[in-house]
Amino acid sequence: MASWTSGAGDGRVGGRMPRVSLRRGLLYLSAATTFSLLLVSVHQPGGTWLTSPGSSAITLRRTPHLDHPVIEVVDDGASGARPVEGGQGGDTYQRVPPTAPRPQPLPNVTLTTVPPSHRLWFLKGGELRPEVPVDAEQWVRREKLWPDEDPNDRIVEQLMFRPPPPLMLEDHPDPAASDKALPYFKKILMYNGMNSWGLRAGRGQFLKLKCPVDTCVLTGSRSELTSADAIMFKDHFSMPPHSRDLRQVWVMFMLECPLHTQHFTNKNVFNWTATYRHDSDIVAPYEKWIYYDNAIYQKPQEINYAANKTKQVAWFVSNCGARNNRLQYAKELGKYIGVDIFGACGTKRCPRSNSAKCFEMLNKDYKFYLAFENSNCRDYITEKFFVNGLRGLPNQKRGLPNQKSHHILPIVMGAHPDDYARQAPLKSYIHVDDFESPKQLANYLHLLDQNDDLFNEYFRWKGTGEFINTYFMCRLCALLHDEGHQHYYEDVNAWWRGTGTCINGSWRKYDKFKGEPEKKKAPEG
Repeated sequence: MASWTSGAGDGRVGGRMPRVSLRRGLLYLSAATTFSLLLVSVHQPGGTWLTSPGSSAITLRRTPHLDHPVIEVVDDGASGARPVEGGQGGDTYQRVPPTAPRPQPLPNVTLTTVPPSHRLWFLKGGELRPEVPVDAEQWVRREKLWPDEDPNDRIVEQLMFRPPPPLMLEDHPDPAASDKALPYFKKILMYNGMNSWGLRAGRGQFLKLKCPVDTCVLTGSRSELTSADAIMFKDHFSMPPHSRDLRQVWVMFMLECPLHTQHFTNKNVFNWTATYRHDSDIVAPYEKWIYYDNAIYQKPQEINYAANKTKQVAWFVSNCGARNNRLQYAKELGKYIGVDIFGACGTKRCPRSNSAKCFEMLNKDYKFYLAFENSNCRDYITEKFFVNGLRGLPNQKRGLPNQKSHHILPIVMGAHPDDYARQAPLKSYIHVDDFESPKQLANYLHLLDQNDDLFNEYFRWKGTGEFINTYFMCRLCALLHDEGHQHYYEDVNAWWRGTGTCINGSWRKYDKFKGEPEKKKAPEG
């Protein structure tokens, strides 16, 4: 694997911090909300407290009345929680690994609506934005922004990061015409050109998105190669003719997996990575799920998601030669349960030009959908799962995500099971590597097909959170203002496609034999 080398400084300024940190502020907000609820005596029959979406999205701990459970929040929102003996005034919920039994939904839980001013700005209708620190001399950055500070994706921390003046300039006119006079504006060169990003040059993108840190400008002109503060390299590209200036940040941006991207022979070139992988400097996932309350992963549903469905498994696919042999797996699965394959690789047809009708058919007739990626690579989870399987198509009238989501249960193949557990809502899918064979998987699907209660357990995540816009450009601009935090990848190619990053077979077999290289050679990454 590549070495990750840090330069001098960690982006912090000496002195004590006079402002309230993101984490502490959210704790204060949670306490204030609880106090408000006490004043109006709002609680559910049976003693389960109303919880507030948005404001407690990254709450560390919620402590209700002693007559009710004390909830220990799971770190990444992917693992479950279960009651254990002891604790004051009732059950205590503890952290448990992803392999532990999943929790039962809390009864009578209702998510109340928090005023927009108390919801984080990137949540639906949210207006709570990071405050501008007023004392640069005393300011200390507390947000964990980088992979060496937090092994998770750090997206929320990056969205809530805002450095103090003079690192930012407030209410200044567009600097595109005279950036030399404004040293605190960061110039970002899109090396592949503006068209490849669908963006326009200037500061407009950051103002349009209402980024907390908007003091950046975009350019697609390579004549500004030497004057740019950051250079974005996207997809396929040739390296610039000159070496990287030490004051510049070179960023490798990739959304395709390593099997479909170029090799990099240059060493000590890239400072940051921006990919779907959770260990990237700027994580750019296909989707990001946020719980309204990290203590609540499931809630009772009012409908039967199996009602009136007469068919079992469906799959839309056009690439019949994927490296992970997904088509062969689907055909083997079809020997033991009904699998309808739509597109070039099957016998069923539903044109892409009418995708809304196709998904309407899925929701109406089918219980399961094969959300199979074309490659088995770590963290590589695309729209095949998030859009086709969970979220649904955007609202055609408003161009917004369809928060109601689909009523089908995705069966996934692609990333490691741990990656799905980290990124997806709890118990919202079935991973093929949880089963020894397609036949064993089919047996379990038959069980769900014949038992509506078991089938509906996979939809209790609905209403517990939402998919958010991760505002990549806002985070890029903010991080460029984290002065003094410089590093580079000695060998970005080794980081990007090292052993175990991508495999040809199943993760179940890879995990079993990777520690026994002499007995059986592990698949090559």
